[in-house]
Amino acid sequence: MAPVCVVVSQGIIPNMKVVAIQLNTVWEDKHASHQRVETLLGSVEPGTLVVLPEMFSTGFSTDLSVLVEEEGCGDSQRFLASVASRHRCWVIGGVVVPAPDGRGWNQAVGFDPSGEPFVRYTKVHPFTFGGETAIMNAGESAKLVEVADMKICPVVCYDLRFPELFRWGARRGAELFVVIANWPAPRQDHWRTLAKARAIENQAWVVAVNRCGTDPNHAYAGGSAIFDPRGTMVADAGSAEVRIEAECDPVMLHAYRREFPALLDMRHHLFATPYD
Repeated sequence: MAPVCVVVSQGIIPNMKVVAIQLNTVWEDKHASHQRVETLLGSVEPGTLVVLPEMFSTGFSTDLSVLVEEEGCGDSQRFLASVASRHRCWVIGGVVVPAPDGRGWNQAVGFDPSGEPFVRYTKVHPFTFGGETAIMNAGESAKLVEVADMKICPVVCYDLRFPELFRWGARRGAELFVVIANWPAPRQDHWRTLAKARAIENQAWVVAVNRCGTDPNHAYAGGSAIFDPRGTMVADAGSAEVRIEAECDPVMLHAYRREFPALLDMRHHLFATPYD
Protein backbone atom coordinates (compact mmCIF):
# COMPACT_ATOMS: atom_id res chain seq x y z
CA MET A 1 0.00 0.00 0.00
CA ALA A 2 1.24 3.50 -0.77
CA PRO A 3 2.31 5.67 2.16
CA VAL A 4 0.49 8.83 3.12
CA CYS A 5 2.27 11.84 1.61
CA VAL A 6 1.79 14.96 3.71
CA VAL A 7 5.21 16.58 3.77
CA VAL A 8 5.93 19.84 2.00
CA SER A 9 9.10 21.76 1.40
CA GLN A 10 9.62 24.79 3.58
CA GLY A 11 10.56 26.84 0.51
CA ILE A 12 8.31 29.42 -1.09
CA ILE A 13 5.76 27.75 -3.37
CA PRO A 14 3.61 30.02 -5.54
CA ASN A 15 -0.16 29.90 -5.40
CA MET A 16 -1.97 28.31 -8.30
CA LYS A 17 -4.59 30.55 -9.88
CA VAL A 18 -7.63 28.55 -10.99
CA VAL A 19 -10.37 29.74 -13.35
CA ALA A 20 -13.53 27.61 -13.57
CA ILE A 21 -15.95 28.08 -16.47
CA GLN A 22 -19.57 27.21 -15.65
CA LEU A 23 -20.91 26.74 -19.15
CA ASN A 24 -24.41 26.47 -20.60
CA THR A 25 -23.27 23.99 -23.21
CA VAL A 26 -24.92 24.19 -26.62
CA TRP A 27 -26.52 20.78 -27.14
CA GLU A 28 -24.43 18.61 -29.47
CA ASP A 29 -22.85 21.67 -31.10
CA LYS A 30 -19.13 21.71 -30.46
CA HIS A 31 -18.28 24.89 -32.34
CA ALA A 32 -21.04 26.93 -30.69
CA SER A 33 -19.94 25.66 -27.27
CA HIS A 34 -16.33 26.59 -28.05
CA GLN A 35 -17.45 30.13 -28.85
CA ARG A 36 -19.23 30.37 -25.51
CA VAL A 37 -16.08 29.25 -23.73
CA GLU A 38 -14.04 31.92 -25.50
CA THR A 39 -16.52 34.62 -24.44
CA LEU A 40 -16.60 33.53 -20.80
CA LEU A 41 -12.86 32.98 -20.56
CA GLY A 42 -11.75 36.38 -21.83
CA SER A 43 -8.14 36.87 -20.78
CA VAL A 44 -6.24 34.82 -18.22
CA GLU A 45 -2.82 35.14 -16.66
CA PRO A 46 -0.11 32.81 -17.95
CA GLY A 47 0.20 29.73 -15.75
CA THR A 48 -3.47 29.73 -14.74
CA LEU A 49 -5.33 26.41 -14.54
CA VAL A 50 -8.57 26.69 -16.56
CA VAL A 51 -11.24 24.03 -15.89
CA LEU A 52 -14.26 23.27 -18.10
CA PRO A 53 -17.14 20.83 -17.41
CA GLU A 54 -17.53 17.19 -18.40
CA MET A 55 -18.41 16.82 -22.12
CA PHE A 56 -18.08 20.60 -22.22
CA SER A 57 -18.71 20.94 -25.95
CA THR A 58 -21.71 18.62 -26.47
CA GLY A 59 -23.58 18.17 -23.22
CA PHE A 60 -24.34 14.73 -21.77
CA SER A 61 -25.47 13.19 -25.05
CA THR A 62 -25.69 9.47 -25.76
CA ASP A 63 -25.07 9.91 -29.51
CA LEU A 64 -21.57 8.56 -30.02
CA SER A 65 -21.53 9.83 -33.61
CA VAL A 66 -21.62 13.36 -32.14
CA LEU A 67 -19.52 12.75 -29.05
CA VAL A 68 -16.55 10.68 -30.15
CA GLU A 69 -13.33 12.14 -31.51
CA GLU A 70 -10.04 10.36 -31.95
CA GLU A 71 -7.61 10.55 -29.06
CA GLY A 72 -5.17 13.41 -29.55
CA CYS A 73 -7.17 15.11 -32.28
CA GLY A 74 -10.76 16.13 -32.97
CA ASP A 75 -12.36 19.55 -32.68
CA SER A 76 -12.67 19.79 -28.90
CA GLN A 77 -9.18 18.52 -28.13
CA ARG A 78 -7.70 20.89 -30.69
CA PHE A 79 -9.74 23.69 -29.14
CA LEU A 80 -8.43 22.91 -25.63
CA ALA A 81 -4.86 22.77 -26.92
CA SER A 82 -5.35 26.11 -28.68
CA VAL A 83 -6.71 27.78 -25.55
CA ALA A 84 -3.75 26.47 -23.56
CA SER A 85 -1.11 27.61 -26.04
CA ARG A 86 -2.68 31.02 -26.80
CA HIS A 87 -3.08 31.94 -23.13
CA ARG A 88 0.04 30.09 -21.94
CA CYS A 89 -2.12 28.34 -19.36
CA TRP A 90 -3.10 24.84 -18.27
CA VAL A 91 -6.53 23.59 -19.40
CA ILE A 92 -8.66 20.62 -18.33
CA GLY A 93 -11.99 19.75 -19.98
CA GLY A 94 -14.19 16.78 -20.77
CA VAL A 95 -14.24 14.90 -24.10
CA VAL A 96 -15.20 11.44 -25.36
CA VAL A 97 -12.77 9.25 -27.31
CA PRO A 98 -13.38 5.82 -28.89
CA ALA A 99 -12.91 2.63 -26.92
CA PRO A 100 -11.76 -0.52 -28.76
CA ASP A 101 -15.16 -2.23 -28.47
CA GLY A 102 -17.03 0.51 -30.33
CA ARG A 103 -18.23 2.31 -27.24
CA GLY A 104 -16.57 5.43 -25.79
CA TRP A 105 -14.36 6.59 -22.95
CA ASN A 106 -15.56 9.65 -21.02
CA GLN A 107 -12.36 11.53 -20.22
CA ALA A 108 -10.90 14.55 -18.50
CA VAL A 109 -8.04 15.70 -20.70
CA GLY A 110 -5.49 18.39 -19.99
CA PHE A 111 -3.14 20.50 -22.10
CA ASP A 112 -0.10 22.43 -20.91
CA PRO A 113 0.94 26.00 -21.84
CA SER A 114 2.67 24.75 -24.98
CA GLY A 115 -0.54 23.04 -26.12
CA GLU A 116 0.75 19.54 -25.38
CA PRO A 117 -1.31 16.96 -23.44
CA PHE A 118 -0.30 16.44 -19.82
CA VAL A 119 -3.10 14.22 -18.48
CA ARG A 120 -5.79 11.93 -19.84
CA TYR A 121 -8.05 10.37 -17.21
CA THR A 122 -10.91 8.02 -18.11
CA LYS A 123 -13.96 8.17 -15.82
CA VAL A 124 -13.71 5.15 -13.53
CA HIS A 125 -17.40 5.15 -12.59
CA PRO A 126 -19.78 5.56 -15.57
CA PHE A 127 -23.28 6.49 -14.41
CA THR A 128 -25.33 3.27 -14.73
CA PHE A 129 -28.52 4.94 -13.48
CA GLY A 130 -28.29 7.45 -16.33
CA GLY A 131 -27.56 4.86 -19.02
CA GLU A 132 -23.90 5.79 -19.40
CA THR A 133 -22.62 2.23 -19.09
CA ALA A 134 -24.55 1.33 -22.25
CA ILE A 135 -22.28 3.57 -24.34
CA MET A 136 -19.16 4.13 -22.21
CA ASN A 137 -16.50 1.81 -20.84
CA ALA A 138 -15.13 2.38 -17.35
CA GLY A 139 -11.59 3.56 -16.82
CA GLU A 140 -9.28 1.26 -14.89
CA SER A 141 -6.87 3.69 -13.21
CA ALA A 142 -6.70 7.03 -11.45
CA LYS A 143 -4.25 9.79 -12.33
CA LEU A 144 -2.02 12.08 -10.30
CA VAL A 145 -0.08 14.77 -12.15
CA GLU A 146 2.03 17.77 -11.15
CA VAL A 147 0.97 21.16 -12.48
CA ALA A 148 3.01 24.22 -11.54
CA ASP A 149 4.31 22.54 -8.35
CA MET A 150 0.90 21.26 -7.23
CA LYS A 151 -0.19 17.62 -7.34
CA ILE A 152 -3.55 17.36 -9.07
CA CYS A 153 -5.98 14.46 -9.29
CA PRO A 154 -8.77 14.81 -11.92
CA VAL A 155 -12.11 13.01 -11.59
CA VAL A 156 -15.37 13.08 -13.57
CA CYS A 157 -18.90 13.69 -12.26
CA TYR A 158 -20.28 10.43 -10.74
CA ASP A 159 -16.77 9.66 -9.43
CA LEU A 160 -17.58 12.25 -6.75
CA ARG A 161 -19.78 9.67 -4.99
CA PHE A 162 -16.83 7.30 -4.46
CA PRO A 163 -14.56 8.66 -1.71
CA GLU A 164 -12.07 5.81 -2.09
CA LEU A 165 -10.98 7.31 -5.42
CA PHE A 166 -10.14 10.58 -3.67
CA ARG A 167 -8.41 8.68 -0.88
CA TRP A 168 -6.21 7.06 -3.51
CA GLY A 169 -5.11 10.56 -4.50
CA ALA A 170 -4.70 11.81 -0.94
CA ARG A 171 -2.48 8.86 -0.04
CA ARG A 172 -0.20 9.81 -2.92
CA GLY A 173 0.03 13.47 -2.02
CA ALA A 174 -2.81 15.04 -4.01
CA GLU A 175 -3.21 18.71 -3.12
CA LEU A 176 -5.99 19.66 -5.55
CA PHE A 177 -8.87 17.58 -6.90
CA VAL A 178 -10.47 18.73 -10.15
CA VAL A 179 -14.06 17.50 -10.54
CA ILE A 180 -15.72 18.10 -13.92
CA ALA A 181 -19.41 17.31 -14.26
CA ASN A 182 -22.83 17.40 -15.89
CA TRP A 183 -24.66 17.01 -12.56
CA PRO A 184 -28.46 17.40 -12.87
CA ALA A 185 -30.48 19.81 -10.73
CA PRO A 186 -32.56 17.21 -8.81
CA ARG A 187 -29.42 16.04 -7.00
CA GLN A 188 -27.82 19.46 -6.65
CA ASP A 189 -27.61 19.27 -2.85
CA HIS A 190 -25.57 16.08 -3.19
CA TRP A 191 -23.18 17.82 -5.58
CA ARG A 192 -22.33 20.59 -3.15
CA THR A 193 -22.29 18.36 -0.06
CA LEU A 194 -20.02 15.75 -1.58
CA ALA A 195 -17.59 18.26 -3.08
CA LYS A 196 -17.23 19.96 0.30
CA ALA A 197 -16.82 16.60 2.03
CA ARG A 198 -14.04 15.54 -0.36
CA ALA A 199 -12.16 18.73 0.54
CA ILE A 200 -12.62 18.25 4.29
CA GLU A 201 -11.78 14.56 4.52
CA ASN A 202 -8.68 14.82 2.29
CA GLN A 203 -7.55 18.25 3.53
CA ALA A 204 -7.20 19.31 -0.10
CA TRP A 205 -8.38 21.98 -2.49
CA VAL A 206 -11.39 20.91 -4.57
CA VAL A 207 -12.34 22.65 -7.81
CA ALA A 208 -15.82 21.36 -8.74
CA VAL A 209 -17.03 22.54 -12.16
CA ASN A 210 -20.56 21.77 -13.30
CA ARG A 211 -22.53 22.93 -16.32
CA CYS A 212 -25.67 25.06 -16.08
CA GLY A 213 -28.78 25.52 -18.24
CA THR A 214 -30.80 22.75 -19.85
CA ASP A 215 -30.55 20.04 -22.47
CA PRO A 216 -33.34 17.90 -23.97
CA ASN A 217 -33.17 15.54 -20.99
CA HIS A 218 -32.18 17.50 -17.88
CA ALA A 219 -31.91 20.84 -16.14
CA TYR A 220 -28.63 21.79 -14.46
CA ALA A 221 -28.33 24.13 -11.50
CA GLY A 222 -24.64 24.89 -11.90
CA GLY A 223 -23.24 25.27 -8.43
CA SER A 224 -19.60 25.17 -9.50
CA ALA A 225 -17.44 26.00 -6.51
CA ILE A 226 -13.90 26.03 -5.17
CA PHE A 227 -13.31 24.71 -1.64
CA ASP A 228 -10.18 25.13 0.44
CA PRO A 229 -8.65 22.28 2.51
CA ARG A 230 -10.82 23.18 5.54
CA GLY A 231 -13.96 22.87 3.43
CA THR A 232 -14.55 26.62 3.19
CA MET A 233 -16.11 27.66 -0.11
CA VAL A 234 -13.92 30.43 -1.54
CA ALA A 235 -15.69 30.82 -4.91
CA ASP A 236 -19.31 30.14 -5.88
CA ALA A 237 -20.73 30.26 -9.41
CA GLY A 238 -24.39 30.20 -8.45
CA SER A 239 -26.67 29.00 -11.26
CA ALA A 240 -25.71 31.28 -14.17
CA GLU A 241 -23.23 30.89 -16.99
CA VAL A 242 -20.17 32.50 -15.43
CA ARG A 243 -16.44 32.39 -14.76
CA ILE A 244 -15.17 32.06 -11.19
CA GLU A 245 -11.62 32.03 -9.90
CA ALA A 246 -9.49 31.55 -6.82
CA GLU A 247 -5.87 31.20 -5.77
CA CYS A 248 -5.09 27.75 -4.40
CA ASP A 249 -2.35 28.08 -1.81
CA PRO A 250 -0.23 24.93 -1.27
CA VAL A 251 1.61 26.47 1.70
CA MET A 252 -1.67 27.02 3.54
CA LEU A 253 -2.70 23.46 2.69
CA HIS A 254 0.40 21.88 4.18
CA ALA A 255 0.39 24.19 7.19
CA TYR A 256 -3.16 23.03 7.92
CA ARG A 257 -2.17 19.37 7.48
CA ARG A 258 0.61 19.89 10.02
CA GLU A 259 -1.69 21.78 12.38
CA PHE A 260 -4.37 19.09 12.22
CA PRO A 261 -2.64 15.93 10.96
CA ALA A 262 -5.74 13.78 10.41
CA LEU A 263 -4.32 12.11 7.29
CA LEU A 264 -1.58 10.52 9.37
CA ASP A 265 -4.24 8.53 11.23
CA MET A 266 -5.47 6.78 8.08
CA ARG A 267 -5.14 3.00 8.48
CA HIS A 268 -4.63 2.67 4.78
CA HIS A 269 -3.28 -0.87 4.99
CA LEU A 270 -6.80 -2.02 5.91
CA PHE A 271 -8.57 -0.55 2.91
CA ALA A 272 -7.77 -1.33 -0.71
CA THR A 273 -8.03 1.44 -3.31
CA PRO A 274 -7.64 -0.49 -6.59
CA TYR A 275 -7.04 2.40 -8.97
CA ASP A 276 -3.40 1.82 -9.92
